[in-house]
Amino acid sequence: MQHPLLPELVARAASAVTVAPPMRLRLAGGGRFGSARRPSVAWAGLDGDVRPLTDLAARLAAGARTLGLPVEERPFRPHLTLGRWRTGHPADGTLTDRLASYRGPFWPVTEVRLWQSFLGPAPRYETVGAWGVG
Repeated sequence: MQHPLLPELVARAASAVTVAPPMRLRLAGGGRFGSARRPSVAWAGLDGDVRPLTDLAARLAAGARTLGLPVEERPFRPHLTLGRWRTGHPADGTLTDRLASYRGPFWPVTEVRLWQSFLGPAPRYETVGAWGVG
């Protein structure tokens, strides 16, 4: 079922993305959210044109806030989520430490997508908007 604010959110996201400059990013380092004993999310860091990416994230958050949607108040940390550890299952929170010195090749950011997630036993994700960058 579609959220009633989705069309307006898509319009605001489009406005935020269309002013984004060209960007080049690369994977760099890695880490986790949560402690080593109880990790929750494994991530790879991003390097390169992270300032324009951070600015884009701020514009997207502001657009969502104007619609009264909840937005995380924590500072934006550019990253790529690699996976999640399930609560209550054994977890090796040091796994991502192996990425500490990794630096991948740069790639051009050509598109931003807005995904709608349907969580549950078999989560699925649908693209509800996509816009070119730069």
